[in-house]
Amino acid sequence: MVKDKEQHPIKEKKLLVSLIWNFSTELKLIFMALLVIFTLATLLPFIPSSFSLSTSDFRFCISRFSSAVPVNTTTTTEVLPEKKTATELERVLANGVIKRTFTGYGSAAYNFISMSAYRGGVNTFAVIGLSSKPLHVYGHPSYRCEWVPLDPTQDPVSTLGFKILTDWGYGRIYTTVVVNCTFPSTTAVGGNLILHATTGDPDRNLTDSIPVLTEPPNSVDFTLYSSPKKKYDYLYCGSSLYGNLSPQRVREWIAYHVRFFGERSHFVLHDAGGIHDEVFEVLRPWIELGRVTVHDIREQERFDGYYHNQFMVVNDCLHRYRFAAKWMFFFDVDEFIYVPEKETIKSVMESLEEYSQFTIEQMPMSSKICYSGDGPARTYRNWGFEKMAYRDVKKVPRRDRKYAVQPSNVFATGVHMSQNLQGKTYHKAESKIRYFHYHGSISQRREPCRHLFNDSRVVFENNPYVLDTTIRDVGLAVKTFEMRTIGNRLLRTRQ
Repeated sequence: MVKDKEQHPIKEKKLLVSLIWNFSTELKLIFMALLVIFTLATLLPFIPSSFSLSTSDFRFCISRFSSAVPVNTTTTTEVLPEKKTATELERVLANGVIKRTFTGYGSAAYNFISMSAYRGGVNTFAVIGLSSKPLHVYGHPSYRCEWVPLDPTQDPVSTLGFKILTDWGYGRIYTTVVVNCTFPSTTAVGGNLILHATTGDPDRNLTDSIPVLTEPPNSVDFTLYSSPKKKYDYLYCGSSLYGNLSPQRVREWIAYHVRFFGERSHFVLHDAGGIHDEVFEVLRPWIELGRVTVHDIREQERFDGYYHNQFMVVNDCLHRYRFAAKWMFFFDVDEFIYVPEKETIKSVMESLEEYSQFTIEQMPMSSKICYSGDGPARTYRNWGFEKMAYRDVKKVPRRDRKYAVQPSNVFATGVHMSQNLQGKTYHKAESKIRYFHYHGSISQRREPCRHLFNDSRVVFENNPYVLDTTIRDVGLAVKTFEMRTIGNRLLRTRQ
């Protein structure tokens, strides 16, 4: 036992010696590195301050090293835009003046954004779209139209495009542009319409050639443009619908106006995000009956124009259905058209046939106060236009008007009236036709009545109101019409 104990230290010493011997090379490197580090630390205070190592020196060393060691890599070659050198950016002229230049990159706004184009006759077309507002305010853009027939034996024809800016300066980043392309002679059916949009820059004068319409052969009936017989007597062109709209208010509006305008009418609605699922369920029965058409225009939100580009939208509607209707109406979904009891919409429109356009006077209704003459319980069960029965009678210099046109006489249109038409405009139709405006009611997803009154005259928030039951009085007739036409499908509609 004693011998074994004495032999253990001897074995451990031999093992330690063998380990040091096997790793002697690595240990030498470690000791040398430590020696170098301690030496530098000792000498560093004595090195002159003018001596320094920059990052560029290190990059140079590393590049020398990396070039000596080839590495297998996959690279992507990117073609960069050609840049001007320093001498091109500025140069000294003979008179000693320093000539400076400016280089543009990218695009702040598109030259032209095409929405649609339609043939408007045997030799004329309309192109509807957006363009950079600063370009039209401060520049001189122009348009040229080219018709390229599909028949190779026929030559292309060109004409200057006549631009119409329809939004009266309300545009934001983009402004609405309608380009009228009228060729000197009949254009053959079947071809491509090319819009050449020129920026008008005096130095570069860049031009974008944009295919805006492809017309298949034998796809146009020229009698459409001259026939007095139209598919509809009245067509409604709605502005962009956006926000969290109330399904119940939309239900009331569509039922009222389908009844009001009659069988030979049609309603075109434009969804800019406002026709959510609940609103669409309200419209679905009328879509199935062929009384309503919905256009999804949500993509236009990419381009910042006035009020969800409503000027562009109504102009698209005008030209798309220009020859489909005798009269076209422009107003909003919180506004209700009305004619006196002894009149009908047909008799009123016949009396205004000599005019290409007439404007409609506004009757402003409160969407905050309600008439409680039916008792509180029944009041809350009534439709919105039955209980919001107080009209604002505050005198103001001017209230907004809406309008109707004979679309075949109109070249471009606006939101409150058209300034681009042939024929006369009538502005004194208030005794024949009016509209009741329930401002803000369409976007309330709750019961609108927060303040109930039972008086014929009310002052609320310093505004005078009078009880006006004009639209309220037709409530029962509208409800009965809806039930007979589409049944009870919408009875559970929510606010």
